Amino acid sequence: MPRLIAFRHPRPRRGSATRRILPVFLPQHGCPGRCRFCSQRLQTGLDRKPLTEHHAQLAAELDRLHRTGSQPLEIGFYGATFTALPEPWPERFVALAASYMKQGLIARIRCSTRPDACDFSLLSRLRDLGLELVEIGVQTFDAEALARSGRGHGPAEALAGCRAVHEAGLALGLHLMPGLPGQSGAAFLRDVDTAVSLEPESMRLHPCLVLAGTPLAEDLTAGSYRPWGLGRTINLLALALLRLWSRSVDVIRLGVAPEEAFVTSILAGPWHAALGQRAMSLALYLYVRSRAAALGLPARRLRLPRRYQSDVRGWRGELLPAWRKIGLEPEALIAWDCEFFLLEA
Repeated sequence: MPRLIAFRHPRPRRGSATRRILPVFLPQHGCPGRCRFCSQRLQTGLDRKPLTEHHAQLAAELDRLHRTGSQPLEIGFYGATFTALPEPWPERFVALAASYMKQGLIARIRCSTRPDACDFSLLSRLRDLGLELVEIGVQTFDAEALARSGRGHGPAEALAGCRAVHEAGLALGLHLMPGLPGQSGAAFLRDVDTAVSLEPESMRLHPCLVLAGTPLAEDLTAGSYRPWGLGRTINLLALALLRLWSRSVDVIRLGVAPEEAFVTSILAGPWHAALGQRAMSLALYLYVRSRAAALGLPARRLRLPRRYQSDVRGWRGELLPAWRKIGLEPEALIAWDCEFFLLEA
């Protein structure tokens, strides 16, 4: 008698359709210093300009979207240490966005910041104005990696900042950067476990890259920094995804959204246009392999939801040899119209 096991994709299911996010980039504003890996101009494609100009442009854009009947969207203040902007700019930006919540245009307001800039009093005021989610660029909780990256704070401040967000009644998002100077693979996975314990709503995982013109580029030239390889990074991201998915933490981004100038400025590091797909495909394979092992017999057939065909095969079919190792030839990977997987052994 064949043995069967049914299961869904391990990634947490999102409740409703994902809303579009209107990103408002405020490059380098509020940052107390420069981390060794950072180049906001390359990542956003924008130069620094006065906050008055950013505010005026946002007001004009929100007015245009409202007049043209845009669907409700979220707004995110990125590229800056938002909660360290000079007073009263954090309140002014949130109040402007919140004024369109009453008109049905803005459904949610989020911002990004550093963990050592999470003042409880300010967070509470911003919450009262309409802020709902704070994404903290923790990067790592590892003391050596924090020091060698020039972050300017230690693990205690990283943890305290995350807790302050929760204490202020706000949702928490976290950003980790695997592959920082002095960080091992084991340290990154410990970071993931620490992040999970802080109960974030969502996470972003951006592997560390060496960009031209950054202090990290100098470290690369001097031989004091060696970036992770692509294969190692994909393997560790897949393991991280499984840990996060098992605790219902959604990973909303893997890798940095590429600007043309950004991509051409990468000197070294685990860059790949399909990094996210490759890591998620490997995570799915590892999950199915564990379910197959639980059956105690060689796998014979896997029926899979049609929408996951490319994920199962992997980027350019790179996972087909791995499936063969557990007994599943390409013809045994059968797409169907159900929303669950069915493994037969």
